[in-house]
Amino acid sequence: MNLKNQEEARACAIKTSIGGQALMEGIMMRGPKKTALAVRNTKGEIVVEEFETKGAKRPKICRWPVIRGIFGYIDSMTVGYKALMRSAELSGLEDLIEESPKKKKQREDVVSKVTGEETILEAETVTPAEQTVEKATKEESKEATKEEEKLPSWVLNVMMIAAVVIAMVACLFLFKWLPIQLFSWLTIPFPFLQATGNEALNSLIKSVFEGVVKILLLVGYMALISLMKDIRRTFMYHGAEHKTIFCYEAGLELTVENVRKQRRFHPRCGTSFLIIMLLVNIFVSFFIDPITLLIWGIKLNVWARSLVSLALLPLIVGVGYELIKMAGRHDNWFTRFISAPGVLLQHITVFEPTDDMIECAISAVKEVIPNDGSDKW
Repeated sequence: MNLKNQEEARACAIKTSIGGQALMEGIMMRGPKKTALAVRNTKGEIVVEEFETKGAKRPKICRWPVIRGIFGYIDSMTVGYKALMRSAELSGLEDLIEESPKKKKQREDVVSKVTGEETILEAETVTPAEQTVEKATKEESKEATKEEEKLPSWVLNVMMIAAVVIAMVACLFLFKWLPIQLFSWLTIPFPFLQATGNEALNSLIKSVFEGVVKILLLVGYMALISLMKDIRRTFMYHGAEHKTIFCYEAGLELTVENVRKQRRFHPRCGTSFLIIMLLVNIFVSFFIDPITLLIWGIKLNVWARSLVSLALLPLIVGVGYELIKMAGRHDNWFTRFISAPGVLLQHITVFEPTDDMIECAISAVKEVIPNDGSDKW
């Protein structure tokens, strides 16, 4: 790019509220008015679906600082989950999961025979006993399919809700109760942690310890799942999402070549949001013990402190949202400081994408860019 083009690009540079999420073989982009999915199916085609952005017509109070973050987080969770499930359908992932290894091998052999790329099927050598077993397997498969079809929709919905509830309980156990209980256990062999006589200092030590444990759990979880092949591909789509947003914000034409040149670590990333929430949690948790001692004159036990910490979650989410929003709008020492931990974590959650992944991201973002510029900050 020559100097003239660089100057033109800088003049066109913006900060946008458009954000996205990596899906199974695709990208979701959310604009102020529309949300779009762009998923590559089994034929290699990009399938695009769009719908109205949830929450765009909420009352004005829902757009107040801190409060808007709570609703935004709920929207992100619900819409993101539905988009993830829909991407699994569009990409054919559900079919591959449900397909048994034997059926998959048979399908591959049939394709090989038709295309002439592999040797002819060895069906002629199948013995009568094997034919009987295969027939019985087919009958069992048909019966299983019939049983699944008999299940009413409300049963499937209950099963899905139960799975979500179990996941939420597991998260609460790991990120709320366990860090608090670990600190309580450690005070037995290391009594000096609570022997300073200064309740404010004790509360600070406890809050920092709990926050560090939560961060270590989050980083460890992300590092482990990044080793999985399918998750790694999703993290590559994550990189395509970031690069495409950067390209749009730079005022450049949305082409694969322009997107490929962009950075892959974005300050408004959901990964950064998680880290910021944990840091805000350290600050907010510091006041739990001093306030309860001042008001009620008691020190909370592990379960009570866990419940109070859970009750403060909306406040933590709201403040975290405002900070991540600030990091996306401004570039100064403070925003770089609060973004730094999240950017570090993005090294294991955001990978370099391939060109076909970038094409998906471009297709999604083009659908949600408003004509009236309402996405610009």
